[in-house]
Amino acid sequence: MKLLNRALLAASAMLMASGAQAQVDVNVTIDTSKPGPKIERAVYGHFAEHLGRGIYEGIWVGPDSSIPNTKGYRTDVVEALRKIKVPMVRWPGGCFADDYDWRDGIGPRDKRPVRLNKFWGGVPESNAFGTHEFLDFAELIGADAYVAANMGSGTPREMARWLEYMTADGSSALAQERRANGREKPWTVKYVGVGNESWGCGGQMRVEYAADLTRRFSSYAGLHAPSTVRVASGANADDYNWTEVLMQRAGTQVEAISLHYYTIPKDWAKKGQATGFSETEWASTLKNALRMDELVTRHSVIMDKYDPEKKVILAVDEWGTWYDQEPGSTPGFLYQQNSLRDAQVAALTLNIFHRHTDRVRIANIAQMVNVLQAMILTDKDKMVLTPTYHVFDMYVPFQGATPYPARATGPNYVLGDVSIPSVDVSAARGTDGKLWLALVNVDPDKAARVTTNLTGKAKGRVLSGTTIDAHNSFTKPDAIKPASYSGKLAGGKLAFDLPAKSIAVVMVE
Repeated sequence: MKLLNRALLAASAMLMASGAQAQVDVNVTIDTSKPGPKIERAVYGHFAEHLGRGIYEGIWVGPDSSIPNTKGYRTDVVEALRKIKVPMVRWPGGCFADDYDWRDGIGPRDKRPVRLNKFWGGVPESNAFGTHEFLDFAELIGADAYVAANMGSGTPREMARWLEYMTADGSSALAQERRANGREKPWTVKYVGVGNESWGCGGQMRVEYAADLTRRFSSYAGLHAPSTVRVASGANADDYNWTEVLMQRAGTQVEAISLHYYTIPKDWAKKGQATGFSETEWASTLKNALRMDELVTRHSVIMDKYDPEKKVILAVDEWGTWYDQEPGSTPGFLYQQNSLRDAQVAALTLNIFHRHTDRVRIANIAQMVNVLQAMILTDKDKMVLTPTYHVFDMYVPFQGATPYPARATGPNYVLGDVSIPSVDVSAARGTDGKLWLALVNVDPDKAARVTTNLTGKAKGRVLSGTTIDAHNSFTKPDAIKPASYSGKLAGGKLAFDLPAKSIAVVMVE
């Protein structure tokens, strides 16, 4: 019996070892003769809503806080965001925007009215972070401003006057009021959202009515801020009729229409946990993330009917993972951990955007700090960078880069009814003139030998972890972070040994 047990244990150990070393072969072809429209930097945009601890504590602690700050903004957060070259930030919502009165957030902070944040937890909103604080924050981190205007409960006049307050020069009353409140020169507001989720929290509108309102509001936005990109409130996921009607009735009145899509493991009634999940949920989440390609493709086909020159941007200005919020966290604050699975979703989604640069020229991950698929998590004076942050850091060379068609051929990762390509790839010529390559291995168990049609050498970084839910915490802030990585020539071709459940970004020389 003992001999039999030893034999079984030995066999088991061999199987485990062979499983750990299991590898699939994948071929990657990159066609550098067919450059596409450049990857606009705004595709790497962020979203900061008055929701949970996203603004207060996450970004803003106030100038009198014991937490190190720069004029009220957390120094550690500002420095981290500068490092990943955030190109644009959308604010103040989201749903919050369609119940927001911009006048509540100007003037002396101690005289601003306290309101209730009725969408997110019913908590008091101090309005300490208002127009000046947001626009100064955007400048501080080097980002363009995307201001979401209130079309749900506001009026065209309120929106127009807000735009005039922010952008007007000269001696108008609103420009003088801005100066009296401490800002001499006008700000640049590059983007304005004409409503948000008009089909839902932004007014529960029919698309026909929303399209008519979009025409009305957009005309006044254009009058007061003619150089600002107007983003209409577009479809929820696969509501293709919304895009059809909006493009038909209001497509000539705006420069962009939005698309919102969140990735969940299960369904909206029970989304699933951010950590401690099974491989089944790993697989379903990544499958659902890849659905972004279908959504962008089909909405783009509709837009092409009315805008064959592709002047109107498809702005995916809310995307990311959405799980059941962390146990014990404040209801309605949407606080969730961020794991290696989220990093995979981020990389796969960014690769999809790189393949659709003719239409997708604006995108905003939800959200920046402490909410949903956050870049950064904070707890009082502590800060941790998430795996998603590390992906955005690794992908910085793709901002403004020129993409090339890239194709990966090889076996699929299969689990139950999920069957998706085991390796995803994106390639682009950076503004530095270098060729950059992003590789994503979605298989949690099998490494991939990736052989390309390129020559030369490559070096960069790789992100992976010991478990599918590997994540950083306040006690272990560096549990998962990028490591040095390189490729090598094999048979005259550049090849990579890509670890299981990993993301790699390399520069090819």
